[in-house]
Amino acid sequence: MANFFKFETDFVDSLRCIPMIVRFKLDTCGVKLKLHHWHNFNQIEKELLVNKPCSTPQEIEEYKQSIHNLVYLKIGEYPKKLDINPNAEWLILEEIPIEVQKKAQEFNLTINISQWQKLTNLQRFVLIKLSHPSHENKNFLPALKEFNIEYSNSK
Repeated sequence: MANFFKFETDFVDSLRCIPMIVRFKLDTCGVKLKLHHWHNFNQIEKELLVNKPCSTPQEIEEYKQSIHNLVYLKIGEYPKKLDINPNAEWLILEEIPIEVQKKAQEFNLTINISQWQKLTNLQRFVLIKLSHPSHENKNFLPALKEFNIEYSNSK
């Protein structure tokens, strides 16, 4: 199985929620997968989506087709498409998104640009997703700790 984040340990055994690695791949290939779609997949199908590569243009296209086919097979409808942003926030190394900065400040922490740049694309994606007000963001602080940002530059 792929590496999951420690803050996801409460659900990764059952894969009852869509793990961050899959959410990252979905944004990468431009597919909106709903939780009810995910719940219709069996464990093997979920693990396939977790482990299937999605980095090169060919892998991204194959991942997208796999998702489309699987959702159609299980639900009888295709998932919605998402716009793929070639300038996604997690790809920008020169600037920390305001939402991430504000969320860190709630914990009296400041993320500096050097720390931001040392994170992987997936880690930056996670912090962005976990900082959105619409997301259940109880895992923001555990993610910061996991990414070794817990005490750096605290106010």
